Parts: sequence; C-alpha cells; structure tokens
Amino acid sequence: MGRGASSEGVTEADERWMSVALKEAEAALSENEVPAGCVIVKGDRLLARAHNQTRTLHDPTAHAEMIAITQAAAALGYERLDGCTVYATAEPCVMCAGALVLARVARVVYGCAEPKFGAAGSLYRVLSDARLNHRCDLTAGVLAADCAALLRRFFERRRAEQRNKNR
Repeated sequence: MGRGASSEGVTEADERWMSVALKEAEAALSENEVPAGCVIVKGDRLLARAHNQTRTLHDPTAHAEMIAITQAAAALGYERLDGCTVYATAEPCVMCAGALVLARVARVVYGCAEPKFGAAGSLYRVLSDARLNHRCDLTAGVLAADCAALLRRFFERRRAEQRNKNR
C-alpha cells in the first residue's frame, strides 16, 4: 500500500465495484494488454468502465483511468467528476493521477500498489499533494491480491514469450 493511502473504511460496495474493475482488467489481459481496469461511480450509479488499450489503440495515454474519465465526463455532461469514486485495479500512474486531480474526483480506491509508477503514494503523492488545488480521498488495497495476481500473470507470460523468442 502506498504511503498516504488507507485501507480503513473499506465497504462491501468498494469490493463490489473493484470486482467490476477486475473484470475489465481480465478483458485487458485477454487482449494482451497490461491488465488494468477502472470503473467510475457516482453514488450507486456506474458512469464508466474501461481497461487498458494502449496496444490496441497505439496510444500511450489509453490507460483504463483515462478512458474511464472521458466516459464519465460524457455521461455527466461536465468535465468535473464531483462526488465520484474511481476504482482502479492498480495504483494510478502520474498521468492518470494528474487527470484525476484535474477532474476533481472525490475518492480513489485502488487494488495493488505500483512500486515502479505509482503516484498515490508508492513513488509520488499526486492525489494528496497539499500544493495542488484538489486532493482525493484514498483507499488502497481493495482486493489487492487478486489485482496483483493478474499483473503477475501478464508479466510472467510476457517474460516467457521473450525467452522463447530469444531461443
């Protein structure tokens, strides 16, 4: 869990919505994308669901969170996601964390920490930086083992493919 994030206050709804985000991550895995998924809700209303599509779209910005932010803003007809909660299977990167701050997301719930790219506490604290004009409430570690297992499976498969390719 990244510093600045809490696993306190995890609700049944958090686990339910993270399960939906995990289904998105599984879709990414089946498309040979890094298995990250994201859903955005307001109250009990699902506004957006997405998974990584960087390879599919040939777009380095096509992270699950970025796609979901665009969908949620369209669903609300407004660029600000006031009162919304984002469920991401992995700790958001700097790009996604910055977009979440700009969108004024109320709360970010993520599954597993991302020690190489995490911007919610692992490397950076973009979502809780007091120097910025908005901060997001954070909850980390929701279904973390399941989220991490998908990532591990993807990268193990990728390493095996590389070994076979180099033979």
